[in-house]
Amino acid sequence: MRGWDDLFLLPVPPSWVPGAAAGILSLHFIQKLLFPYFWADLRYLLKVLTYGLRMERYRLQGRVVTVLDKFVKLAEKQPHKPFLIYEGTVHTYRDVDRRSNRIAQVFLQHEALKKGDTVALLMGNEPDFIHVWFGLAKLGCVVAFLNFNVRFRSLLHCVSSCEPKILVVGADLLGTLEEILPKLQKDVSVWIMAKDSTFPNVHTLLDKIEAASEDPVPVNRCSANNLKSAVLYIFTSGTTGLPKAAVISHLQILKGAAGLWAFGATSEDIIYITLPLYHSAASLLGIGGCIQLGATCVLKKKFSASQFWSDCRRYNVTVIQYIGELCRYLCNQPVVSG
Repeated sequence: MRGWDDLFLLPVPPSWVPGAAAGILSLHFIQKLLFPYFWADLRYLLKVLTYGLRMERYRLQGRVVTVLDKFVKLAEKQPHKPFLIYEGTVHTYRDVDRRSNRIAQVFLQHEALKKGDTVALLMGNEPDFIHVWFGLAKLGCVVAFLNFNVRFRSLLHCVSSCEPKILVVGADLLGTLEEILPKLQKDVSVWIMAKDSTFPNVHTLLDKIEAASEDPVPVNRCSANNLKSAVLYIFTSGTTGLPKAAVISHLQILKGAAGLWAFGATSEDIIYITLPLYHSAASLLGIGGCIQLGATCVLKKKFSASQFWSDCRRYNVTVIQYIGELCRYLCNQPVVSG
């Protein structure tokens, strides 16, 4: 047992320690007061930097793993998990993988498409937009997303500028097709998402999908040799002249797909996408983000402020995607009880 004399033998901290402790506490309170999100922002920044370094390491090592590769792996790993929910219908990862295989098989049999050929896609928000996109990607094609709000001269300019071998048109955009068909280049093969056609020399896709095989196409067709090779064309809106195509690489898709993950979303989230799929926010960050997470996407035909929150309740949505004035439209909606 220590005596009173032993108290004088206990170590005394240096004189600077209390001042340092007071300084640290002061910095802590200042940070909480002036920069309350400092540590959250730092964690986000470190996640982004880590992901960027990983992508750069893959590039230097020649390892090419695309978002499509990740989707195919998920279809094997979690085949029965919902990938898309559209108008109440659930499309599992396996469903989307198999239907996109069917579409790839149709074009493999009926068109002389080579790896690297461009196919233009004029479709609204629907599951078959994604099925066609993935199916063509499995053939190694570059897919050009056309803005369905662009008409006649501007739309013809978009088609001619990306020089597609094929134009695929959604069933609800046949009126737009009718406008441009007489002026369309003769070497562009036109396909419509229908079982029959009244247009001359226009091919139908839905009937052929039903008869096609679900077997995957040869892996060498979709394997990417370079992360910086082009895989998509996404057009500007054309507000300052004719629309221009932004060339999107595998690497850019991978970076965009990491956005939801970087913001803290997980595989358990249900993501609500009301933006048009021809826009990079919906296709790269939204659909690509779901694949990066292995999550579920609720896809809306078009944005509806009056149905937005009821859809969120109906499908147990946990993450919403917005751009521009969307939130203002939602805030201006009348309050609805229940």
